[in-house]
Amino acid sequence: MDEPVPGAEQQISDQRLLKGARARATIARHAADVASVEGLTGLSLGRLASDLGVSKSGVATLFGTKENLQLAAVESAREVFIDHVVRPALPEPKGMPRLRAFLDNWFAYIGAPVLPGGCFRVAGLPEFDSRPGPVRDALVADHEDWLALLEKEIGRAQEQGYAAGADAHALAFQLDALVSAANTATRLGDESAIPTARSLIDLLLGSSTR
Repeated sequence: MDEPVPGAEQQISDQRLLKGARARATIARHAADVASVEGLTGLSLGRLASDLGVSKSGVATLFGTKENLQLAAVESAREVFIDHVVRPALPEPKGMPRLRAFLDNWFAYIGAPVLPGGCFRVAGLPEFDSRPGPVRDALVADHEDWLALLEKEIGRAQEQGYAAGADAHALAFQLDALVSAANTATRLGDESAIPTARSLIDLLLGSSTR
């Protein structure tokens, strides 16, 4: 009998883990796409397996439960948001330039839209706002992180002399509400929603900051 090649079993194990991680990421991203349109409660292991042409047992092996699938969808949607809205703005100078970049990127994210149902957070929060549990906790934590990021840049902008006298927390809430409302109106076919929201944001931040 041939002697086992040193490290071969570990390589096979690593390859399987990598393949499993890739499959999980692909399924989670599709789950985010579906949930952005049909809601997180509309997700099922069987539906995802059928859509992607894989076995239901394979999806069940990767996620176990519908709740785990929902949590994976929330995390995948968060990563998409960071990749399209947050990360591209980070090279901008701190304060108003970066805050404006966050908002411009967010408008582009909902206008494209990157996910078929628009902003995942806007769709998911109302669905789970009164449903205690891990999925609600994940959605709330993601939303709070976003508001905190906006508030931090507003504070820096105020140090630069912008939005003087405004409450940073309240202003972050207003900016979030305006873009969220624009997302919903855009999904309903209102082509004026994004330009209107942009104009209102200019009034809040000052059009001279552009």
